[in-house]
Amino acid sequence: MTTTRVEVIVTGGGTAGHVLPAIAVARALVASGYAPSAIHFVGARRGIERRLVPEAGFSLSLLPGRGVERRPNLRNVAAICGIAAAFVAALCLLVRRRPRVVVAVGGFGAVACSCAATVLRIPVVVVNVDSVPGAANRMIGRFAKACAVAFPGTALPRSVLTGAPVRPEVLAVERSVEGRGRSRRTLAVGGDGPLVGIVGGSLGARRLNEAAVELATRLVEKGAFVYHVCGPRDFAGARAAAAAAGLTERGGSGYRVVAYEDRLAELFAAADLVVSRAGASTVAELAVIGTPSILVPLPGAPSDHQRRNAELLSAAGAAIVVADDEATGGRLTTEASALLADPARLEAMGRAAHEVGRPEAAAAVAALVRRVAARQWSEGRAGAAPEGPARQEET
Repeated sequence: MTTTRVEVIVTGGGTAGHVLPAIAVARALVASGYAPSAIHFVGARRGIERRLVPEAGFSLSLLPGRGVERRPNLRNVAAICGIAAAFVAALCLLVRRRPRVVVAVGGFGAVACSCAATVLRIPVVVVNVDSVPGAANRMIGRFAKACAVAFPGTALPRSVLTGAPVRPEVLAVERSVEGRGRSRRTLAVGGDGPLVGIVGGSLGARRLNEAAVELATRLVEKGAFVYHVCGPRDFAGARAAAAAAGLTERGGSGYRVVAYEDRLAELFAAADLVVSRAGASTVAELAVIGTPSILVPLPGAPSDHQRRNAELLSAAGAAIVVADDEATGGRLTTEASALLADPARLEAMGRAAHEVGRPEAAAAVAALVRRVAARQWSEGRAGAAPEGPARQEET
């Protein structure tokens, strides 16, 4: 059987925080001249990439196994065997596909495929969107040709500051009066009262979900519309809690809960305020769009990276940070109510967020990937984003 050669393998995933930046880079590569068929994704069978990558129009291979847990237990024995199986599968795939470069975005799948690429002497580019690199990217970064990072001072070798890649859908929305109106219509949110989004990431956030009913009840009483993206794990419970509290949609005000929202960029554009976890992709999208936010960093995140992500917006005056153990319905209601009552402050927070956004990040990463693929990148050039896309090598 003949297998078509691809130019770029994009590997990693698990959560939307890894997968969406990966898709953003792939789309930027397409915009710079690559055919979609020249880009192939490699992920894990358990990850959200199973759905998101095919929906984005790219081919996908899934590796067996799962990641090693941080606490020693018997499941890690099976996990190590799974990593070995994934490495062999990735090695065979790379031999068949013969890519010019492998782009690793973190997560379990990225480790096996990047190690296989190193064995085959295929250059690797790491894309790290968090302020603190995770274990996978720290390991891969040791032998990567270059590491595209979102934050200054990220502790990875041969780092290139690009910003965190965001999807074209994020770049397409705007927070003008007309733009916000269009986004509200897209989401079928009527009325002209305040719109507040509650977002816990692709897997959801139990702390925010627990606080959502009290927060929504208080805000709806003041004429707001609360749009709650709770994650699939807690969807049934969140819907039941809302029903028990009598929360319903009431035209221009009310409450809506969904398990997952593919149009998150529209929600960020339309919302007066977003209450959210502080994953790197979320922070990057809030910044590029210019959305005021209350951020509740996930406690226990590796190297406390969500707190450091949140501090980027907080230091700029674009967000309020509330510790997880303080993020009760009452505390979040107090913070949100004060902001909604001060439109001038919300406007200033939105401008501050927009000023720290990096809308060009995906194009900068794509330019770096193309130069590495064409063998036009050297370690001595690390430290700043490429000035522009390189000409694709003739094939």
